Amino acid sequence: MAAIHSVLKHTSCPKNLFFHFIASDSRLENKDEFSKIVHSSFPSLKFKVYVFEEKLVENLISPSIRQALENPLNYARSYLADLLEECVERVIYLDSDVIVVDDIQDLWKVSLTDSKVIGAPEYCHANFTRYFSYEFWSSNEFSETFKGRKKSPCYFNTGVMVMDLMKWREGEYTKKIEKWMEIQKERRVYKLGSLPPFLMVFGGDIEGIDHRWNQHGLGGDNVVDSCRNLHSGPVSLLHWSGKGKPWRRLDANRPCSVDFLWKPYDLYMPHLGYDHSSF
Repeated sequence: MAAIHSVLKHTSCPKNLFFHFIASDSRLENKDEFSKIVHSSFPSLKFKVYVFEEKLVENLISPSIRQALENPLNYARSYLADLLEECVERVIYLDSDVIVVDDIQDLWKVSLTDSKVIGAPEYCHANFTRYFSYEFWSSNEFSETFKGRKKSPCYFNTGVMVMDLMKWREGEYTKKIEKWMEIQKERRVYKLGSLPPFLMVFGGDIEGIDHRWNQHGLGGDNVVDSCRNLHSGPVSLLHWSGKGKPWRRLDANRPCSVDFLWKPYDLYMPHLGYDHSSF
């Protein structure tokens, strides 16, 4: 709800926006409730709720370093091209733990050149090797995965992506990601949930976007709920990736300083009968 509020508040033309929400079929009883809450909070909002069938990935998910990363809904981003109607050719994918403080239409205008399927901020000085296991790097079969890419592979966070769904469908990228998930079940070549398959398929071959569009890591690392400060430079989007979430820390009266940037966008209304843990 806070993420929706932030997008609407800062865009120059709310009428241009259409939201596609992805809900898990394991919580179908919440679908109508969620639609009701969204409509009552944003009466003019154009949106649709899609149901993601967990059975698509439940046999492909491997244990991760944090149980929350094993949630099937984390893998829904890999199936957007199938979930959304074919007439939807391009989307901006956003995780729910973000706040947008700039005009989202500026992100929409990003051009995906050549054969680029997705665009996201890249971080080429990150320790890329730590996302994969010793077996991955010691095996010629896997270590040459990135060979032949247009540039060295760089880390990118999958919580904010501009996606060309036409190119995605043409390249059958869902199947390519599923292939790595199948390998992971047998060989354990990575440790972190849904991110590594994206890195293996797209690392070194995405459209680099300005870093201001994903100030990520504000939730601490994936094991420890730690406080972090904002990075230097301009900010268009704040992202509480990591274990700590602002609504939980605020509700527990143990907020980090960055959580107070999230709080003004919170539209929690007790009379509607929902709580933060539902989202």
